[in-house]
Amino acid sequence: MTSELDVALVGPDRAAEVLGVIHRAFAARPVLDPPATAGDETLLTVAASLERDGGLLATRRGHPMGAILFDRSRPGRLGLLRVSVDPLGRDRGVASAMVGVAEDVAEEQGMDGIWLHVREELPANFRFWNHRLYLPVRQQGPTIEMAKTLWLAREVPDADAMRDLAARVATLLRAGDLLVLTGGLGAGKTTFTQGLGDALGVRGPVTSPTFVIARTHPSEVGGPPLVHVDAYRLGDAAEIDDIDLDATTEESVTVVEWGEGMAEQLSDSWLAITIETRGASPGDPLGTACGVPSDEMRVVTIRPHGPRWLEEPLRSVLLG
Repeated sequence: MTSELDVALVGPDRAAEVLGVIHRAFAARPVLDPPATAGDETLLTVAASLERDGGLLATRRGHPMGAILFDRSRPGRLGLLRVSVDPLGRDRGVASAMVGVAEDVAEEQGMDGIWLHVREELPANFRFWNHRLYLPVRQQGPTIEMAKTLWLAREVPDADAMRDLAARVATLLRAGDLLVLTGGLGAGKTTFTQGLGDALGVRGPVTSPTFVIARTHPSEVGGPPLVHVDAYRLGDAAEIDDIDLDATTEESVTVVEWGEGMAEQLSDSWLAITIETRGASPGDPLGTACGVPSDEMRVVTIRPHGPRWLEEPLRSVLLG
């Protein structure tokens, strides 16, 4: 019998264990008005939920310590219901472990993100999810819906593929969007921006703005202009302020190369795009492989930040 925490996908055959965790966990919570409905769950309802959508069961030394029921009713989104930790399992990392597995499940099954409900009377629960980058989407009465759009990484074998990926990103963009590009010299940041500019239909050519710091490319198709910034020569966030990007951010798509740690102040939401030069990973452990051998291989990681990207089909569009 192991002393390690184990989190497993389970079906209706584990309904009794899942139900027990739910009842013990919710019985230990403060009384709410209106009361939580978890106490109404029965062996039949939990088994039916697990049969339909599946769920997770966390055990330690063989004893059930945590459980989650999945909700697959929303296309591209995995719902987490009855997130429960037995009182004996608190402060043992049970909830964090289950959330990590749930996110892995959503990624492996091609979903864009995760949603769940939190009661406003339980601020510690809200902080737990917020710390894991879940943000409030909407509220009905005391129930807050929180959500997270999942990040993604893909191998990109050459410059044409880099431009194609950027073109897919462009289909999601609108005025006010901020992209912060990170990568070494020659990694492909400007190539990515060129693909973005072509797809957005802006006036070119899009070249590295190193010596002018920022360059604006007006749209030729009635869309937002592209503001292309190279922050390589800027020392800190204060120097970003000096070039007055705030004046154009709301009506433009803004791309800042070398902007990590400086440009994020321009908006409450942004896409952090990291381009790494490295070989293909044997066996594809991260699920990034494109299946094309190449000496020019890059790995592009795209992480959404802020409310703008909640409920966006980021993975569906970029990996589809």
